[in-house]
Amino acid sequence: MTSIPLDEVSSDPRPRAAVVVAHPDDETLWCGGYILTHPEFLWRIVTLCRGVDPDRAPRFRRVLQRLGAEGEMADLDDGPDQAPLAVEQVQETAARLLAGSSYNLILTHGPMGEYTRHRRHEECCRNVVELWRSGRIDTRRMCLFAYEDGGRAYLPRVRGDADRRDILTDAVWLEKRRLITDIYGFQPDSWEARSTPREEGFWCFDSAQAAVERAAVSGQPS
Repeated sequence: MTSIPLDEVSSDPRPRAAVVVAHPDDETLWCGGYILTHPEFLWRIVTLCRGVDPDRAPRFRRVLQRLGAEGEMADLDDGPDQAPLAVEQVQETAARLLAGSSYNLILTHGPMGEYTRHRRHEECCRNVVELWRSGRIDTRRMCLFAYEDGGRAYLPRVRGDADRRDILTDAVWLEKRRLITDIYGFQPDSWEARSTPREEGFWCFDSAQAAVERAAVSGQPS
């Protein structure tokens, strides 16, 4: 597996970067620090779910404003039973959200999600990686979030085998946490606020095949 420093993709005058996540708040939790510290990118942030959520959707739009990003939300099923989504439905939705653009960098979920467990995170990862492999989305680099929670033994933290680990400065971490508490509205003692990582981690790839091999480690969801 090739390790690609994320900073290598920022040599263009205004490179384009995208974040593809399952839910509004995932972009802040798992890569908010990276977004905040890279204003040189033209960011597009998209979510597969909660597009008509009367609470979360307007909060997401406010977060986009704070991050200086554009974005869009889809409304795939996110019910409590987490029934599997059709592969083509997820792929068509993600491809549409990315608007046919070419990107220097795409960030998305890890193959096993960031905690135990959320099927939509896993589906997002697997299908975005497959879109890259099949040529339906165009990016120079792709990075997957690299977190784990020891099977709920502790709050999510960066995996030991991550290609990149970033410890956020006080100012960046506090701004990231404010997005979670002040805009998304999670209470300071909520799981989301307590989980907001001060260290962010990624697996990074410059070839689709390498990303496919990483995404395959989780197998198919049960």
